Amino acid sequence: MASVMEDPALERHFKGHKDAVTCADFSPNGKQLASGSLDRSLMLWSLAPEACRAFRYVGHGDVVTGVQFSPSGHLVATSSKDRTVRLWTPSMRGESTVFRAHTAAVRSVSFSPDGRRLVTASDDKSVKVWSVGRRRFVFSLSQHTNWVRCARFSPDGRLIASCGDDGTVRLWDTTSKHCVNCFSHSGGPATFVSFTSSGSCIASSGADGSVKIWDLRTNQLLQHYTGINSFSFHPSNDFLVGGSSDGAVQLLDLLEGRLLYTLHGHQGSVNSVVFSRAGDLFASGGADCQVLMWRTNLDTRSYRDVLQQHGRRSAPDPPPHLTDIHPRGPHLHRPQPAVIQVSPTVADTQSADPHVVELGQPVHGATVSGMLRNPSVMLRNRKNPSLTICDEL
Repeated sequence: MASVMEDPALERHFKGHKDAVTCADFSPNGKQLASGSLDRSLMLWSLAPEACRAFRYVGHGDVVTGVQFSPSGHLVATSSKDRTVRLWTPSMRGESTVFRAHTAAVRSVSFSPDGRRLVTASDDKSVKVWSVGRRRFVFSLSQHTNWVRCARFSPDGRLIASCGDDGTVRLWDTTSKHCVNCFSHSGGPATFVSFTSSGSCIASSGADGSVKIWDLRTNQLLQHYTGINSFSFHPSNDFLVGGSSDGAVQLLDLLEGRLLYTLHGHQGSVNSVVFSRAGDLFASGGADCQVLMWRTNLDTRSYRDVLQQHGRRSAPDPPPHLTDIHPRGPHLHRPQPAVIQVSPTVADTQSADPHVVELGQPVHGATVSGMLRNPSVMLRNRKNPSLTICDEL
């Protein structure tokens, strides 16, 4: 078990995508990591130390924009610019069910807490809810005036938060299907939205690199951070991990409103970050086609102990929890110059990249047929025996 004095550490790297990584998610049991990419594929990585294989699932006809495991871990949902949502059974057969109702690119997909529904956001300006059991579209939510970039269920499933290029973050009642609240992200399009695990706060990130956190009980802006493209809340709600366009991963302390660590490992923009369900790991996916997995030092002691060990207590009494903060007004938090920089250059942490097995049916021959028409690709595959192409096993 790591000491609280240890910095977050790079534990694994995963190479296999052929283009930038756009999204990632941990399985609920912490044994797998899923990622999507501009290369149109879904990849599943085993987190077992002895794992020697990774699986690439093909089927989407365009960029994979979102990925999420179901609460049970038995299904994986993906969204794509090909206007579809796919529901995958993570098995050797590579089978998936295609959901069609959107008329433009689908930007995100997310399960409800009970796993019975999906919510999707699309460039057709709508948010749609789907039945997982019936494999069908149920209803739409349509008040955004521009592309909708992201939609998420609240932890209790009663609300949906959505955000989009119209610069708004909207809250919807899933029973009445009405918009019950609306926040202005300001500064341009809002690209990602998420609830805290308690459901009392939401945060959104924008194309301007800002993250804003609102208290849903008071409708007040609690915190505002800059230089972050994507983010994920730690399960405790006390920390947030963010990805930056300069290739850095930032770990933020939400109770004190400051930057704890800046982590370097990616070459190019970090497009996606996500904490594991237990909060002991987080993953980052970048424009360098890699997924990096980091181990945190946040789960070994209480937050008060962390502050005491680092000698950075600003008050003798423990700080209030994020969900108990009554804001005095919007305040901007900027990174401090004394931030600890971890591993400016990251060495490979695996002796070899995993064996990649391709599963699923290519769309219009985009994967297999494309390689048959490209001799240079075939030559690389002959030289790389770790790549196996299978339509169905």
